[in-house]
Amino acid sequence: MEHNSTFPIKLNELEALRNEATSYLKGIQWEQGSKAKSRDKDQKDSSILLYLSKAQGTAGSEVISVSKTILSLKKRLLPDSVAIPVHLNQALFSLQEGITMGIWLKDSYYDASGLSSLNERKATLDAEQRREYDSKLQTATAFMLFGIAYRILYDLKPMVSDDLSVMKNKFAGIPEVSLMSPLKGISCMLFYFDKYMDHPEIITSDAEVLNFTVVFFEALIAEIQMRIGSLDHTETITDRTYKLEKSEFAISGWENVMEGIAKSVEFNKIQFEEIVGNRDAKHFARRLTERMLSYDFTAKKNPFQELGGFMPVFMGYGIPGTGKSMLIAAIATRLKKHCDELEIPFLFHPMPDTLISTFQGGSAEKMVQWMKPLQDPTKLIFAPIDDAENNLQERTAQGVSAGVKEVIGVFLRYTEGAYAINYGNSSIGLFTNLPEMLDKAVISRVQGRFKIDGARTIPDFVDQDHLWWRKLDEKMPDFVNMKNPDDYTFLSEQGLAKNLGEILNQSDKPTEEKVLEIYEKTAAKHKTDTHMFFAQLYQNIQKAFPFFSSRDIRNIQSAISLRLTDFDLPEDWFTDASLYFKKDYDTKFNMLQDLMKQNMKGLDFSDIRRQETVRYLDNVATIADTDFKRKVDGRVHDLMVNLEANRQFEKGVER
Repeated sequence: MEHNSTFPIKLNELEALRNEATSYLKGIQWEQGSKAKSRDKDQKDSSILLYLSKAQGTAGSEVISVSKTILSLKKRLLPDSVAIPVHLNQALFSLQEGITMGIWLKDSYYDASGLSSLNERKATLDAEQRREYDSKLQTATAFMLFGIAYRILYDLKPMVSDDLSVMKNKFAGIPEVSLMSPLKGISCMLFYFDKYMDHPEIITSDAEVLNFTVVFFEALIAEIQMRIGSLDHTETITDRTYKLEKSEFAISGWENVMEGIAKSVEFNKIQFEEIVGNRDAKHFARRLTERMLSYDFTAKKNPFQELGGFMPVFMGYGIPGTGKSMLIAAIATRLKKHCDELEIPFLFHPMPDTLISTFQGGSAEKMVQWMKPLQDPTKLIFAPIDDAENNLQERTAQGVSAGVKEVIGVFLRYTEGAYAINYGNSSIGLFTNLPEMLDKAVISRVQGRFKIDGARTIPDFVDQDHLWWRKLDEKMPDFVNMKNPDDYTFLSEQGLAKNLGEILNQSDKPTEEKVLEIYEKTAAKHKTDTHMFFAQLYQNIQKAFPFFSSRDIRNIQSAISLRLTDFDLPEDWFTDASLYFKKDYDTKFNMLQDLMKQNMKGLDFSDIRRQETVRYLDNVATIADTDFKRKVDGRVHDLMVNLEANRQFEKGVER
């Protein structure tokens, strides 16, 4: 959604509203609706819902005071302390700040939507104007409550534990939300917030105060979002962004970016040199980190994206035990190191193993929660999906759960289409042993792919052993009494390649039999440096592999762009950030274009195009063949076992 303009939220204007916010915390009155009162009467008396429905909210008599409840909660939690416990204090402060923000947003909606002038003429409105007045009043109230909750989550979400499931299990929802008027909206909200705070089982420690506050206001946002569709006159909300002075806080329509606040996950530090073999994968990973680091936080875009050298989704695949998990850790290690040096916020955001839920809709909800942070433009984000075939397997395969289908649906929506926002600061990596089991639509989103094939050469095998025995050698010198190689320095072959050309010297012609046959047939008709050659090749490939589509051609194009941008960023750029990383977007873009032109020396566009097309088509054929080969190998293995069993059985009979 595009927001046309940004308006400042001035600190001095908020200051003027703070007393009004405090007065609501000191005392409100609310009469419960009959629906809320009669909720779950048949449940046991201990039920929190029943407790809420029994809460006496009679407008005439009782005044609800959140400030008083917080003081009595303090006595219950810390009877001997004079000061208010730190989290209780934070909750009260953020509640006050949230209400202040909500009032400001409500006032600005009043002015922008024309509700202020309707309000002044309230006594003289005709039926049509009265309907408009009531309708705008509801929208103003909804936006105010949304703003209150949003501000509170902005302040408190980074402070609470990642796992709020214990509190969510205690929490029974908000029985009613009033949008009748701003006063009723705030009164109703505070009435239920207060009732929960007062309940003896909800908050049992100071730390739980923040957890509860976050769970309550997340629920309030969800309630408001469910009602957005029934609100009218929302255009002056959705067409603008409000940004708080001297702060990162901003509110854009009804968007809840707070769902996207995630904390970085811990990982083991691994250097690329400690990974044996995998030259292609290491080279790719290194390029990925350099490209992500080029992201411009001011312009909110990445010059590599404009040059066609950025991959929002990539895939590493190979047989088990070749170093996928190590590679994930090495990419994260390298990104984190450079981010720390350049003072850039970094988020390592792997997909959790517990994503697939048994509840209908549960997996989609968890997947949205996981995908949301990838749209945060304020940090660099690396989001690996290890064993991707578990959560993203082919939807048409037998026995695939509804949860997997939900997860794939969300993945596709967020990687292309209306929801897909990529600023060039986040990248999702699929890592799998079984690429042929991945859903075809998911594979078609992949813009860069590489093989993770582990040790392949004599130096690789020497180094793999060296990494193991050198630990013994360090602790007990002369214990490993074996002769070292004469003409090889350990780990010297495990460094990073200069460019893809070094790795891909073999890819002028396809290696897959079927693809080679099609290639030769096409080359006999058209020269390989003509456009017609590629058009004919694609058509012939499509006949042999019916799932080959325009998306694959786009992927080939992006692979060619990756090759064109396959150059090193000079080492001194990393040691002195002012040389490149701290420069403005246009300067960075021009510097990269110069490097790109220098990098092309001695290479021909048609050569690169041919090499990358061949590499991609080989890939497609490998993935298609592997599935077939696996089935054949399985059948052959079963037959061999049967034959051997029969032979041994006959031997036994002869005896």
